[in-house]
Amino acid sequence: MTRIHPSAVVEEGAQIGADCVIGPFCLIGPDVVLGDRVELKSHVVVTGQTEIGEDTTVFSFAVLGEIPQDLKFKGERCKTVIGKRNRIREHVTVNAGTEGGGGVTRIGDDGLFMAGCHIAHDAQIGDRVIVVNSAAVAGHCVLEDDVIIGGLSGIHQWVRIGHGAIVGAVTMVTNDVIPYGLVQAPRGELDGLNLVGLKRRGVQRSDITALRAAFQMLAQGEGTFQERARRLGAESDSEYVQEIVEFITGESDRSFLTPGG
Repeated sequence: MTRIHPSAVVEEGAQIGADCVIGPFCLIGPDVVLGDRVELKSHVVVTGQTEIGEDTTVFSFAVLGEIPQDLKFKGERCKTVIGKRNRIREHVTVNAGTEGGGGVTRIGDDGLFMAGCHIAHDAQIGDRVIVVNSAAVAGHCVLEDDVIIGGLSGIHQWVRIGHGAIVGAVTMVTNDVIPYGLVQAPRGELDGLNLVGLKRRGVQRSDITALRAAFQMLAQGEGTFQERARRLGAESDSEYVQEIVEFITGESDRSFLTPGG
């Protein structure tokens, strides 16, 4: 049975799923859709055209679906879509999309968004992503599945971060990050592979070995970064290496972080 605290404001038109819990002093806008068993702790604001998937928990003072922090925004109706089983901690902000960026800010399933982090307009966030305390993901960024963003880090607008990559704490990332990359240092250097994450996911030793060799070729091989990536694609049959190659050779608005810089 859904429970709504008497002090909460749920505006007419909001769709509230089965067995939701809406705590004290929450504000739910008229175009909001909450899936089954969503829990809003207290003082949570969910506004705009915002959808939150089932079994997601939102902690106090989070603001989800508010208009973007973008001077080009002219009041167009855009969406925020948050998937299932996410944990959204205190003071997290997630802004709606913009017409110029596709109109939707999207977060996948099973993510953890720690206290004070920010997800800006039109960001596309995959499944099982972790954004640590006070990190900021700027507009139009793409974070693929299983990415971890360290605390107090900043991800520049339009940056893509590939599957399984990890960004260390207090890092500014201004260029794309290859899948499974490890980025650290104040101005974001590609410093290796996310070996801990690969091992935790049970990736076979042969694939990790192939990834190590691929990283060395990208770091020290002849030719441009793109040329090295294309050679990797021709020489390796590892699906993990092929994923990196496809990422590097895909369309992007930013250049890549390369090993050592």
